[in-house]
Amino acid sequence: MADSEHDRVHGIDSDWDERYGSAEQVWSGQPNGALVAEVAHLQPGRALDVGCGEGADAIWLAGRGWQVTALDVSQVTLDRASAAADAEGVQVQWLHAGLVEAPLSTGGFDLVSAQYPALASSPERDAERTLIDAVALGGHLIVVHHAAVDTAEAKAAGFDPADYVSPADVADLLDDRWRVSFDARRRRDVTGGAGAHHSHDTVLVAHRLG
Repeated sequence: MADSEHDRVHGIDSDWDERYGSAEQVWSGQPNGALVAEVAHLQPGRALDVGCGEGADAIWLAGRGWQVTALDVSQVTLDRASAAADAEGVQVQWLHAGLVEAPLSTGGFDLVSAQYPALASSPERDAERTLIDAVALGGHLIVVHHAAVDTAEAKAAGFDPADYVSPADVADLLDDRWRVSFDARRRRDVTGGAGAHHSHDTVLVAHRLG
């Protein structure tokens, strides 16, 4: 990794460490609704949880028999997630890395779940391609983001949604080797945590044909 890229990634790590370190708990502690709705009926296999945060999704998956690899750029939140998994008596492989930099096997996962990930856009579409390439033949991809984000408000908080990958960006790269089963807005009902004020999500669910 070039020095400039190393500095950028390290800066992102520090930002998220600071955010998680400023509170005992940031998110609701419950698995995301889109994940539960789309995955509850699937046969467990190998799962990748991208931007796992405090680990609620990874723990939910592991508790249902999935072999879970969960990655995040924040070591603070990974430590918190690991403690929560221990308390639930489940095993998860926690990986301190960004998606593009992570040592992931091509086609290595039967499920790739990216719930509200902060994946930086790039001209080469690196993050989108990494998500897609990680899905095994016959596997599933789920990408979820908040819908109708107030761009001006987000920019005032130092976050420009245009700088990050959306479900639509991922959908644009899916070809005839994929079947998209859902690509639309969906209502969300969350009563706690930092994202509770969002009422709708944009959800992409796709199946890689075997």
